[in-house]
Amino acid sequence: MVTKLFSVHNKLLLHFSSCNTSQKADLIIHHAKIYTVDDNFSMAEAMAVKDGKIIAIGKNEEILKQYQSDSITDAGGKTVFPGFNDAHAHFMGYGSSLQRVNLVETESWEAVLNRCVEFAKTLPDGAWLTGRGWDQNDWAAKDFPSNSRLNELFPDRPVLISRIDGHAAMANQKALELAGLKAGVKLTGGDVEVKDGKLTGLLVDNAVDLVSVKIPDAKTEQVKASLLLAQTNCFAVGLTSLHDCGLDFEGVELIEAMQRSGELKMRINVMLSDVQKNYDYAFKRGKIKTDYLNVSSFKVYADGALGSRGASLLQPYSDKPDWSGFLLSKPEHFDSVAGMIYQKGWQMCTHAIGDSGNRTILTIYAKYLKETNDLRWRVEHAQVINEKDFHFFGDYSIIPSVQPTHATSDMYWAGDRLGPVRVKGAYAYQQLLKENNWIPLGTDFPVEDISPLKTFFAAAVRQDAKGFPAGGYQMENALTREQTLRGMTIWAAKASFEETQKGSLEKGKFADFIMLDTDLMNCPAADILKAKVLATYSGGKKVFGN
Repeated sequence: MVTKLFSVHNKLLLHFSSCNTSQKADLIIHHAKIYTVDDNFSMAEAMAVKDGKIIAIGKNEEILKQYQSDSITDAGGKTVFPGFNDAHAHFMGYGSSLQRVNLVETESWEAVLNRCVEFAKTLPDGAWLTGRGWDQNDWAAKDFPSNSRLNELFPDRPVLISRIDGHAAMANQKALELAGLKAGVKLTGGDVEVKDGKLTGLLVDNAVDLVSVKIPDAKTEQVKASLLLAQTNCFAVGLTSLHDCGLDFEGVELIEAMQRSGELKMRINVMLSDVQKNYDYAFKRGKIKTDYLNVSSFKVYADGALGSRGASLLQPYSDKPDWSGFLLSKPEHFDSVAGMIYQKGWQMCTHAIGDSGNRTILTIYAKYLKETNDLRWRVEHAQVINEKDFHFFGDYSIIPSVQPTHATSDMYWAGDRLGPVRVKGAYAYQQLLKENNWIPLGTDFPVEDISPLKTFFAAAVRQDAKGFPAGGYQMENALTREQTLRGMTIWAAKASFEETQKGSLEKGKFADFIMLDTDLMNCPAADILKAKVLATYSGGKKVFGN
């Protein structure tokens, strides 16, 4: 009897000793299917979080035995991924777009006009009507419209409505008058369309700025409200980080202030726009790095977009034989800023769509980078590459930052623009991946939909939501599901030198993760777009979900 009592006593002591030595965590997630996205792409079942970071990850019994918490979540076998990181987006632009007329998925110019008329009813008399999202490639009549109907509908209200990619816009006569534009204006990297000696209202690339500069700035409180709404939408689709590609320093300071106050919890890597005031600001202040903000790069534009035929091509467009697009600045400008950015030790990220635009930037990058390196200079989009130019990416460690939904949005007409041979070097993600063995993925929202699930589907399946085309679009360049997930998490973090802080679920990293109702890695392809984000956590705190 004494022996039995002694044995029971020892067991109780061991039990209480174990409880007393278990570590306190702020949050424990267990019985989950966790894709860590570490180097080995290993799986885990549970993790413990403290002070916003992962302190342990592993098997259920290990974590539950070693850690205790007042906040414990049984995931019930649901899938957990690192928080998605959009490597190319326009967060501030998306926020402002939520306060303008939405012209996405309009099926005709008449539908565009109808939405404008309805939206105008919400505006004060004489206020600018702005919007974005129309795409003439989606219409039965694919030619660019003129502003004649806009002039009839809005004789006294200035109107500027942008094409979905932001590289072309339609302005009515009132807006053109306020900008002082007349037939015959010439500019570098843009076009003001004229027919029969009159302005049609169509503005391409740099010409858009001649009118948009006349739009009054939004009030600070309005901008803040738009950023908070954008953040809410991002968290709802599983985004915990993003790269905002091209802001002025005033926007950076607003974001920084909102993050400091705790209002803005999105982790943002900001690329400063290629404007002299931003260089002056950046080189005086230096790089900015906090847990939520990273400012250490510049965004430069080589050319326009393929959809508006502003992309610079080595040979004329197949559907417009007298036109090859154009660079938005002279090559000397790109060379000058590359030299300055290289000297100051910042990262250069350049928008390049056409094969000529890409070749121009790749050769200038090569001049300064000289050999393989870890500077991670990026080409944003890398959309159409000549077969002779892919080697630049590997030879000089240049990183292609691509947006898979561009491929599935453009596939209906890209062949018409480029022809059957040249189009094979377009949206060539697998070929680009092989050059450096990693490739960051983004959406370019609001140019494309904000949803990372659409990015995943477009990268791996290369079809639209209706299953077109059968078998997928140029599937030799589809990414595997593992490559896709890496591109949306750890490789996106690596693209901003933040892979030691986030992008995978490992001890010591930010506890940024999402829980889904579907295992994207193993589900039927048709179920990817049906998947739902159940919860989003940033720094171990739930920012979306019940």
